Amino acid sequence: MKILFIGDIVGKIGRKAIIKILPELKKEFEPDLILANGENLAHGKGVTLKIVKEMLNAGIDGLTSGNHIWSKRADFKKVVSEKLPVIRPANYLKKLFGNSQMILKKGKKKALIINLLGQVFIKDKYGETTNPFKKIDKILKANKKTNIILVDFHAEATAEKAVLGRYLDGRVSVLLGTHTHIPTADEQILKNGTAFITDVGMVGAKDSSIGNKIEPIIEHYLTGCKRVMEIPETGTVVANAVLIEINDKTGRAISIQRIAKEVEIV
Repeated sequence: MKILFIGDIVGKIGRKAIIKILPELKKEFEPDLILANGENLAHGKGVTLKIVKEMLNAGIDGLTSGNHIWSKRADFKKVVSEKLPVIRPANYLKKLFGNSQMILKKGKKKALIINLLGQVFIKDKYGETTNPFKKIDKILKANKKTNIILVDFHAEATAEKAVLGRYLDGRVSVLLGTHTHIPTADEQILKNGTAFITDVGMVGAKDSSIGNKIEPIIEHYLTGCKRVMEIPETGTVVANAVLIEINDKTGRAISIQRIAKEVEIV
């Protein structure tokens, strides 16, 4: 199985880039499944039903997320009610609506997709999180019949991602870091067969600070005062993704390739 995983899609400009570039990516890499992190789809925070359907219609098979999935809580509830392939992090203390894992099938091939949220440097006002290491142990114990397993670890600290990757090495097919929007150059197959990268990156404005306009952020750093973040509507978009090839029988990764494209949005 070949899985194309696209980094955090940021705002309308990111969505337009996906619609424009996805046919090219499908033709070039011929993936069996296409996934993306979608927590920033709706102008940087959260999702709406219309936007999720837009991304699914563009060719994405399923969306993972992170702490910002709750930013538009009522909208996300509509997505959940329609049973669309969108998941939220699994390791919240209190019971929240929405699925934290999903099984996606293409022909006879199937993959289990799991979402986790990091604990280091992330203060989530939407709900206190539990230990992601212990949570994934419970999830894997309950899913012993699925060979191909991909985990989106939405976390801030590179060390936390690296350690969880090694902890799960040989137990999951892929562990991908998301959240920081900056792609890392450490894609690798770990010694027991798990594909790993610290952060996939984003699909967002190139001339930006993790997808947001530079000027308000410069003003914030100069004055110490909070500024409303803005997302560019036009310009060059960086499209970061990874392509992972997995042995269907063993569930071990064969290769992982980092992808970086640029798209002009006018």
